[in-house]
Amino acid sequence: MTENQTWVTEFILLGFALSSKMQLFLFGLFCLLYALTLLGNGAILGLIWLDSRLHTPMYLFLSHLAIVDISYASNNVLKMLANILYGEKTISFVPCIMQTFLYMAFAHTECLILVMMSYDRYVAICHPLHYSVVMSWRACTVLAVTSWTCGSLLALVHVVLILILPFCGPHEINHFFCEVLSVLKLACADTSLNQVVIFAASVFILVGPLCMVLASYTRILGAILRIQSGEGRRKAFSTCSSHLCVVGLFFGSAIVLYMAPKSRHPEEQQKILSLFYSLFNPMLNPLIYSLRNAEVKGALQRALWKERRM
Repeated sequence: MTENQTWVTEFILLGFALSSKMQLFLFGLFCLLYALTLLGNGAILGLIWLDSRLHTPMYLFLSHLAIVDISYASNNVLKMLANILYGEKTISFVPCIMQTFLYMAFAHTECLILVMMSYDRYVAICHPLHYSVVMSWRACTVLAVTSWTCGSLLALVHVVLILILPFCGPHEINHFFCEVLSVLKLACADTSLNQVVIFAASVFILVGPLCMVLASYTRILGAILRIQSGEGRRKAFSTCSSHLCVVGLFFGSAIVLYMAPKSRHPEEQQKILSLFYSLFNPMLNPLIYSLRNAEVKGALQRALWKERRM
């Protein structure tokens, strides 16, 4: 390390370069979207907790997905809202690295939870007679814990590789939170190893799981078409199409963000994609599941009916 390389104590999050009026408008809009995220995912968690008919493996994974979405949005969006409201855009080094770790951990965990949900639907539709044995509560718990553990360990690898890098300035992160690629741009050393690890992790956590999901749903689609009952076919297709919508939104935006060639304005593109990834996806997930899932809508109707009777 050369003499002008010092230990950075804080960074400046530049966020979006907009006028004060537009910043105020975005603050109101993002507050509304964040509130909808909390309300939607909280409602999903409440329905699963209260309705015994939803105490099944699929809804166990859905509850984990809701927890990840709430945590993911809170980790990325709250600091941005505070920066817009107070105009204080600094963030200390340790909270910044912690935000990076949580961002990666929640993103990796969501990838794996979505894979577990596709596997659950595959067993339920293609091997219904073995479902209760294969997807026992013990097996589901192990799969959920494995998803959280692997997601956290992968994020820890990225953070350790960041911590061994020297940071000597500039201290401005051209993003609204401490996103890993934006943080790496401030390092005063070669980050090729970090870039290779990020790409390899993207292949492992995005391309691999996506291929597994698509393979599962290819088999599922064939099984659905063989169902004789129209009602059974409609119910199976409704549940699976909801999951495919979530998979498409999440994996699509993530692959574009971390694996697609960069445009002429990579930083602005990255911020917009990260915003969609951090705020819109977590908000849309409960809407997709509630609007396209008959069991969730039924649970909501029963909860509202019970509330009226009380």
